[in-house]
Amino acid sequence: MKICLECGDPIVGREDKKFCSDGCRNAYNNKINKDSTNYMRNINNKLRKNYRILSELNIDGKSKTTRAKLMSKGFDFEFFTNILNTKSGNTYYFLYDQGYMVLDNDFYVLVKKDI
Repeated sequence: MKICLECGDPIVGREDKKFCSDGCRNAYNNKINKDSTNYMRNINNKLRKNYRILSELNIDGKSKTTRAKLMSKGFDFEFFTNILNTKSGNTYYFLYDQGYMVLDNDFYVLVKKDI
């Protein structure tokens, strides 16, 4: 007889079931996937916030904005997921598929990668 990975109760039903209910399955997966430290949770929250801001300002896939507008929405320039250096010498900072490049006079071009 199989037992539930979350609560230890016996499992009734299909042979390949691992949990006795959806509630136990959700609780188990939430424990496995949670951020292990406050430091990780804070960084992930900042990345999500930056991503939301870029997505909100870059509806068409390519647009321009100012540093002041990004900062007024709470954008934190220290947090991004990767950097892309182009052959032409431009540097783009990305948050997953949303990116930005610094222009002159505190302007930024916002771009979206096709994934």
